[in-house]
Amino acid sequence: MAMSNSTLFKSECFINGNWMSAKNGATIDVHNPFNRELIGTVPDMGISECREAIEAAHVAFKEWRDYTAGERASILKQWHQLQLDHVDELARLLTTEQGKPLAEAKGEIRYGASFVEWFAEEARRTYGDVIPGHGRDKRITVIKQPVGVLGAITPWNFPNAMITRKVAPALAAGCTVVIKPSELTPLSALALAELADQAGFPKGVLNIITTNDAPAIGNEFTSNRLVKKISFTGSTRVGKLLLRQAADSVKRISLELGGNAPFIVFDDADIDKAVDGAIASKFRNAGQTCVCSNRLFAQEGIYDEFLNRFSEKAKGLTMGSGLENGVHIGPLIEDKALSFVKEVVADAQQGGARIVTGGKVSADNDLIYEPTIIANPTTSMKVFNEEIFGPVAPVFKFKTEEEVISLANDTNYGLASYFYGRDYARIWRVAEALEYGMVGINTGMLSTAVAPFGGVKESGIGREGSKYGIEDFLNIKYMCWGGVE
Repeated sequence: MAMSNSTLFKSECFINGNWMSAKNGATIDVHNPFNRELIGTVPDMGISECREAIEAAHVAFKEWRDYTAGERASILKQWHQLQLDHVDELARLLTTEQGKPLAEAKGEIRYGASFVEWFAEEARRTYGDVIPGHGRDKRITVIKQPVGVLGAITPWNFPNAMITRKVAPALAAGCTVVIKPSELTPLSALALAELADQAGFPKGVLNIITTNDAPAIGNEFTSNRLVKKISFTGSTRVGKLLLRQAADSVKRISLELGGNAPFIVFDDADIDKAVDGAIASKFRNAGQTCVCSNRLFAQEGIYDEFLNRFSEKAKGLTMGSGLENGVHIGPLIEDKALSFVKEVVADAQQGGARIVTGGKVSADNDLIYEPTIIANPTTSMKVFNEEIFGPVAPVFKFKTEEEVISLANDTNYGLASYFYGRDYARIWRVAEALEYGMVGINTGMLSTAVAPFGGVKESGIGREGSKYGIEDFLNIKYMCWGGVE
């Protein structure tokens, strides 16, 4: 690719401040999902290299935790600035390996960098307490200390931001990290490592390994006594497995898992704004985000109007290479993802739902699926019960507030939810009744570094971003002072 001469284009992993190949010489091919061309290769590392990275992080932790908050913040701010200085390069690399439109990729780079800036500032705010003693001769103090080495496992759909969202609070708190990015999109991770090196992090503070054997690395993270915390973003199935494994050593764990987000439009909503919000929420990254609206609900009085306007907007979305100007919908990440999208659409058709627009693979690219709107689906269909992770929007009809709340909550997931309406009493009732960690009210976009990102039920444990995001990387230590007389 054109970036192969860039200093950010790396074909080795980053361990203890050094760029390294796999000990056995094995590599992983990285392909552009739009044209399936080979972009480059990265090391296919195993348990040996993973342990080396963990040990390097453990040694570095002893030094890094003793840096003042201001010293850590200074290096994080430099890393933040370098990411902003290289937005165009990072975005082009991201689009090439992941497929999303370049404008979205640039947005992701800036979004990812915002977590580094935020937590650089939060490093100085990990306050403790002085508590009134329980006896005249007693004094009580509470301090917060970094937990230790973090094992981070990140997904392919946001290969930049999912790293910075985990790593920035860990580093700010004084932890060190070993990151395993997705084997489908490792280049963005390695580019971040290069910029971290330029920013001046001490050796071993940030390490990245790439592998085709994710289960083995996950098992090493959960079983290695030097790893004190796990942070994972990915499928609920894998998250449950890591949770079980981490239980054996009672490790701290954060999980950001699957979603089945409802998007509700009440009859008093601003339809134009609701349509725009639905387009932004559903079709960003071709529907491949955990907070995408998955099930859309329109009240019966405005159902047809919303469906028609939504469909017309979806028809206007441009498909193609993410590197081309004006493209809204890029390719799905791989054939397996495409097969699942085709499966859920076929299931809806067989059950009697109507395809309003889309419903097939693009004639110009075999990994691009047309923006698809489905009318009159039912709750027995896969589009209601499964996380679609593609550009497919089923629109359900409902009558009452009580009915739609019941439908929206009828899932094991509880990550993001959205609704549009103008009745403020109802807004409060619905927002409180939705069983989700995040609620977008009259907006289809809710992710920001300043707010806590995370879910309830089977969508995960813990929060990322905001003042709450650093707490999972800190241990609370209570000190009781006696003999103060």
